[in-house]
Amino acid sequence: MKEFDVAIIGAGIAGASIASEIGADRSVLLLEAEDQPGYHSTGRSAAFWTETYGGPRVQPLTSASRAFLDEPPADFSPTGFLGPRRAINIGQDEQRHLAEEFLAEFDGSGLTMERWSWEQATALVPDLKPVWKHAVYEPDCRDIDVAALHAAYLRDAKRKGVELLCRAPVSQIRKDDRGWELTAREEIYHATVLVNAAGAWADSVARLADVKPIGIQPLIRNMVQIETDPPSSLDMPLVVGLDGSFYFKPEPGGGYWLSPHDEIPSEPGDVAPDELSVAIAIDRFEKAVDVKVKRVSRKWAGLRSFAPDRLPVIGFDGADSDFFWFAGQGGFGIQTAPAAAKLARSVLLGQAPDESLHAIDVSLYAASRFS
Repeated sequence: MKEFDVAIIGAGIAGASIASEIGADRSVLLLEAEDQPGYHSTGRSAAFWTETYGGPRVQPLTSASRAFLDEPPADFSPTGFLGPRRAINIGQDEQRHLAEEFLAEFDGSGLTMERWSWEQATALVPDLKPVWKHAVYEPDCRDIDVAALHAAYLRDAKRKGVELLCRAPVSQIRKDDRGWELTAREEIYHATVLVNAAGAWADSVARLADVKPIGIQPLIRNMVQIETDPPSSLDMPLVVGLDGSFYFKPEPGGGYWLSPHDEIPSEPGDVAPDELSVAIAIDRFEKAVDVKVKRVSRKWAGLRSFAPDRLPVIGFDGADSDFFWFAGQGGFGIQTAPAAAKLARSVLLGQAPDESLHAIDVSLYAASRFS
């Protein structure tokens, strides 16, 4: 039986980032059920970073992650993970209140947000239709290289001695007086602390460990890649409907990535794109801009998993001090990864939070709030 201080279930961005953070201080086993890490959610991200995404209670984690994403430590990555993008959030004539509410929601946050007219918006989105009278501009929105960030976390974890096992679904979890006994690949592993970073499977892992589930719900998000006439320009911004009904952004080659911003409840598993959702995404795109869709070049779907209050869950279970939740990261798990992992490290190791987290109310995300 191999013994570790910490066993982490799930090697997506959550598991990889916390493994990287604690790998130098604890012996760590990182278990991944699939052939490769990040298959279900991390590898299917829309790949943008914007501080308003997830709402004002998630924003501090996003903002605190920016410095790391812009200029990571040299031994972590020789380059940063953010690239230029910008964002415009748009609403139709009768949706003025949505623009005002959006600005009010982040009032006092320190974020740069500007109220724009249709005329201003068309300077960046020339094909925007005139019905979109209201806009909120976010100059700080960025693209994020998800694959590079995830790979860097895995590489850093390996450098620190973390043992990664893929194709290792956990079939049994048993608690004894020394900690946790896990069965994976028909082998038995022992760990003092169990970290649940299993994303859509977080509640399933809790049940397996005889821990009360939180109610984390996997939701399907559909994405479509299209070719258009006229083609997109790479310097265009991310465009988001203020009513939450769509977003799209340009992609290399002159096409677009778009989504109907859907959230379809699902059981955890390997999900496929929904044809109706694809059609809805294209319809909403064509109602936003005077652009003809020539061809769908790719379509895919991924799972985004939320706790009941739609905030991440970071901390020890209220009833079991050896079971650590690092889950419920929804669609913002990539952009908040550096701050969330540092916060998880401080709680897990019982250390003072990193100085970059001084503006974050840790209690907002504590797993004990569900006890």
